[in-house]
Parts: sequence; structure tokens; C-alpha cells
Amino acid sequence: MHAQTLPYKSDVLASMQKTNWYFMKKNTTLTSNFTVGGKSRAQNLWTRSVYFEGLMQLYAINKNDSLKNKAITWGTYYKWMPYGGTVTLSNNADALCCGQTYIELYLLDQTQTARITNIKKNIDLMVTSSSVKDWWWIDALQMSMPDFAKLEAIYKTGKYSTKMYALYNYTKTQAHKTGLYNTTDHLWYRDSTFLTAKTTSGKPVYWSRGNGWVIAALARTLSVLPATDSHRAEYVTTFKDMMSKLITLQRKDGFWNSCVNDSAYYGGPETSGTALFAYGLAWGINNGVLDQTTYFPYLTKAWNGMISKAVNTNGSLGFVQSSGSKPSDGQPLSAIKMPDFDDFGLGCFLLAGSEVYKLAPVKASSVKAFVEPIIDVATNEVSELKLTGYPNPFTTQINLTYIASNEPLDLFVVSSMGQIVHCFFTQSVQEAGSHTISWNVESMPVGIYSVCLHQGEKTKQLKVIHVR
Repeated sequence: MHAQTLPYKSDVLASMQKTNWYFMKKNTTLTSNFTVGGKSRAQNLWTRSVYFEGLMQLYAINKNDSLKNKAITWGTYYKWMPYGGTVTLSNNADALCCGQTYIELYLLDQTQTARITNIKKNIDLMVTSSSVKDWWWIDALQMSMPDFAKLEAIYKTGKYSTKMYALYNYTKTQAHKTGLYNTTDHLWYRDSTFLTAKTTSGKPVYWSRGNGWVIAALARTLSVLPATDSHRAEYVTTFKDMMSKLITLQRKDGFWNSCVNDSAYYGGPETSGTALFAYGLAWGINNGVLDQTTYFPYLTKAWNGMISKAVNTNGSLGFVQSSGSKPSDGQPLSAIKMPDFDDFGLGCFLLAGSEVYKLAPVKASSVKAFVEPIIDVATNEVSELKLTGYPNPFTTQINLTYIASNEPLDLFVVSSMGQIVHCFFTQSVQEAGSHTISWNVESMPVGIYSVCLHQGEKTKQLKVIHVR
């Protein structure tokens, strides 16, 4: 275990781009309704919302505006409403999951108040309600808890964090008299129907993805919750106790089973839960909550396991359980069997990658970036990629000229340490011919950079020099 290391940053980003590219190519529109299981669904339901959580984190490390713009188009289409299209007092946390991305997009441009208005109205109705029983299943913590934390970080009234804790504490310690958190095992029952359920071996049933949702909820909440919050220490303690337990249950291949505590009960690798645990491990290390020496080996096993076993050549994710509530749902799993929804598993994977990226090493000698599988269209094929820059050397701005030919292109800039520092676009299909784009670098340090142009299996690198 301790011999493993993380891939380079560029490789981590490449895995994220590859899986996201596959999903975006398959789902060309993220607005109009789609059908799963014979039911038509709006695309701001919880599964898509989890995907957009991951997409926003990919944007945070990649700064590719096309990613952000997809999220804006999605939110605009649904008028920044909760799932269902109305603002109402609801105990359905799933309907509020989309609010996490709405709020993050508002924070990127606070003149766009429409992005936050409706989700705030819905949460405000919950705040003034006397009910604390809304989160009766643990998935609800990830779906809605970060909404409250994000609003508290913005408005600093105390009312959002107070209500959030009341809802959380009921789920944890009071639901059905005992609560859903086992303080001895440091794991959660998915809902009250599992309080007495047993595996075939007579063990409690602890669902991998359910516990993963709790880990993600705590990490995403703690990321924005003020240090002075009176319950922050309790959230941290629960997070640490869970991670301490979970690492003892990790499989040799880096995954966790669908039932994390019983390999004989629907055993085998499961990607969505593993991705959420990897996200928690990396987030905990990055934020000083988990000891790096202790937890880093488990993180490397988890990430390396996923990219070697779950990320398929075409970019699809294997071993993802379908939507459900227990280890038996969607079984058996395999690398090529796709879940009923292809979005939330990817969202979990992108969340994990965004934190793994921060820990990954850089490589100065070469950079690996995602390259779309080659498209054999003879009429569009070019014999050589063309990329020039003027002026070079340059002080504040360089104009880059390249040739497009109706095939997807990637154009990005890499530092001398092998880190992607700017991305103009990924998988962009442009009109055939010459195009010029400007790079303003007033905020970048002086030095030598490589501008990389990818098309299919072809790559062109241009060395540019930034001087004072």
C-alpha cells in the first residue's frame, strides 16, 4: 500500500476531462427533460445536480469557461428553481440539491441575484418551520446540508447554521429514538428500515454510497462553515471517526464494497461510494483534518484503483451502482454495465479528482492531457497542426493563431513545472479555418510556458516566453 503514489496533476486532470467528455458527448443537452425507467424527468433532479457539483469543482481547477457556461445554461433553463419548479416548504432534500450549484454560480457573479433568490426562499421556509424531521434518510445530508452552510457563509445570520444542526442532529441521534448513526461502529444506517437489518453473515447493513453521502456532506459543509460555528467541532469529530473506520474496510484493490462492512454481502468494487470516500480522504488531508502520513496511502489506493479499473477507455465509468438505497440495488456490477443514471457517479468522481489534484505531484519534463479518441473523418483530417504566437517573447499579451478543421480541439497552457495554468477550451468544435485567440498574462509570473494544441491523436506545442 505505501509503495503507491498519486499520478501527476496533469494525469489527474486528464482522467477528469476524459470522463466528463464522455458524459457531455453522450448528453448533448442538459436542459430538456429526459427519460429514465419510463419516467420523464427534469434535469435539475438530484442525480444531475450531483454531476454539476463535480463539474463546478472541475471548473475550479481548470477555469474552462465552457464548463461554467454549461452550468449557467442549465440553471437559467430551470429558472433557478428547486426540482419541481416551485418554491414551497418541502421535506424533499433531493429537490434542493441543485441549489448548491446555483449558489456557487451566484458567488461567481453576485450581480446575478436570480441565481440565489428561489433556493434561498425555499430554505427560508424550512428555517421558519418547526419541523426537524425532514432528513429522514442519510442521502439527504449531502443533498441539502451544504445549501444551509453556503447561505450561512453569505448572510451570517446564524439562522441557517442553527436550523442545519437541528435537522442534522435529529437524523444522527433522534430519528426513530436512536438516530441513524452508530456511535460504536462510526457508520450510518441509510434509514430506519436498516436499524435492525442484517447481512447474510449477521452483520449490520452499512451502505457504501449512503455513508459516502455523509462524508461528502460534512466535507462540503465544513469547507464554508465559519470556524466559530458552535457545532463545527462535532462535525469534524464525526468526519474523523468515520474516516478512521472506513480505512479499515478498504479492499485490496482500493475500492470499497457496496456493503462496506461485509465483503460476502454484495461484495466487489463499487465506484460511487469509493469516489466519495476518496473525496473525503483528499479533502481531509488538504484541509488539515486528517493526518497525511496516516491517510495518504489509502487515498492513493482508492484513486489509482478507480482510474485503473473503473475508468474505461471510452471515458465511461464502470462499477457504479444504479440509484437506490441499499447494497443489493443494481447488482451485479461490472466495468461495462452502466447504471440507470450516468451522472451522479461522475459527479462523485469529479469531486474526488478536484481534491486529489491538489495533492498530486507536478512533472516538468512532459505533460499528459486528455485527447479525444481519434475520429476517422477523412475530409476533416489535417496533416499537421498549426500553432503560432505573436509577439514572442511578450509582456502582457500574446496572440495565438491556430487552424481548426471541424474536429474537437483542446487548447491550454502548461507551466515549466508541468501544471495546467490556463485552459482556453476543451473538446471545442470550431469552423474550419484560421482562428486567433489572445492570452492576457498580467497576473502570471514571468517564465517559459508551453501552449498545447490537441486534435485527435495529434499534438502541437509552442514554447512562449513571458518577460517584463
